[in-house]
Amino acid sequence: MRSSVLRIFSFLFILFLAGVASFPLTTAVAKVYIDITSPAFRRLPVAVQEFAGPMGKEMSEIVRDDLDFTGLFSQIDERAHVESPSQPFNPKNWTPLGAEIVVKGIVKEGKELVVNVSCYDVFEGREMFRKEYRAERNLVRPLAHSIANDVYFSITGEQGIFRSRIAFVAEEKGEKRLLIADWDGHRVTDTGLRAHILISPRWSQDGSKIVYAAEKNRQWGIYVLDFPNMKAERVFASQGTNIAADFTPNGEQLIFSSSKEGTPDLYSLNLKTSVLKKMTSSYGIDVSPAVSPDGTLIAFVSDRGGTPQIYVMRSDGTDTRRVTFDGTYNTSPCWSPKGDKIAFSGRRGTNQIFIVNPDGSGLTQLTTEGNNEDPSFSPDGRYIVFSSDRDGRKGVYVMRANGENQKRITPRNLKAYAPRWSPR
Repeated sequence: MRSSVLRIFSFLFILFLAGVASFPLTTAVAKVYIDITSPAFRRLPVAVQEFAGPMGKEMSEIVRDDLDFTGLFSQIDERAHVESPSQPFNPKNWTPLGAEIVVKGIVKEGKELVVNVSCYDVFEGREMFRKEYRAERNLVRPLAHSIANDVYFSITGEQGIFRSRIAFVAEEKGEKRLLIADWDGHRVTDTGLRAHILISPRWSQDGSKIVYAAEKNRQWGIYVLDFPNMKAERVFASQGTNIAADFTPNGEQLIFSSSKEGTPDLYSLNLKTSVLKKMTSSYGIDVSPAVSPDGTLIAFVSDRGGTPQIYVMRSDGTDTRRVTFDGTYNTSPCWSPKGDKIAFSGRRGTNQIFIVNPDGSGLTQLTTEGNNEDPSFSPDGRYIVFSSDRDGRKGVYVMRANGENQKRITPRNLKAYAPRWSPR
């Protein structure tokens, strides 16, 4: 128990205490260079120069990789750069290369890392922003992700996802562990939580808690890991299975599936009062609840119509309607942050990831290789994390929400699944 607590403490220290401080020095008038809501946007030519100073190359490469994954930018080849990283910005050096945005940085190393970054508009010949960042020397990656977030925001006017995290389950020698990594799979942190069976981690909307289901001592329970209090607590247990919980937006209630009365139904549990309320009662199996971002709707899986399909009901359990009609096995629904899409896994020979509108229209298949399950949207809704066995061993993958640029982010020697993207 003590070693588990120490591991959780180490995890909390990295997650909450060892942050990156940023100090805006100058900021130009906001201008949107890419309208990411437009289907006809043009990739913006960007030059991210190698930052001067210690670890500058590593930082600039991380910033470059973050921006490249979005699909919104085209990178100017470093070999074509005429202006050296130490030279002052001169738009005449970049116009012939077709660059429209230039990012330059200087790294200084002392007791901590100090990085000064400037972002320039080539056409207007002006500095878009200049910012100073400070962090401990072992936090190169989160520092670089913070820089990428600010560059992304200065160009799009939207918040980036590069400081977000992904929780997932890893399996080794029959033991399941709850791990958390950066959005790109780096800086994997072990929470210290282990069980014979551990499934379905879900973040609270403020990112301060994770709920998960686990089987311990031959009993299924719903557990909540509370980061600020450094505590994992079982909040519900009963005979039968108790699985797949999700928080309401205010974090005060859990919606989960339990077979304590026979077939699995959905229940709500008030975390403050421990009041339990049954929400569904059908002859079918009701599982995998997912609460909409505004808390008004709950998507879930039921076989009440003969085969497992996605349904949606109001948060009080009324007005249930079926969403999916294609395929004979659809499961694992997840809402987009705006509540305008539902991602799910559907069996079409093998399991694939789909998205659909809540009214059942706009069904789109996103994956084709291997078995793909457990979809979860990024905080901005532009990306999806999921699990896949396409490489022979189940791992965690990310892709753009249109299915492009699918890539594995967990090591190939690690069996990993059930990913969930943090809300911020």
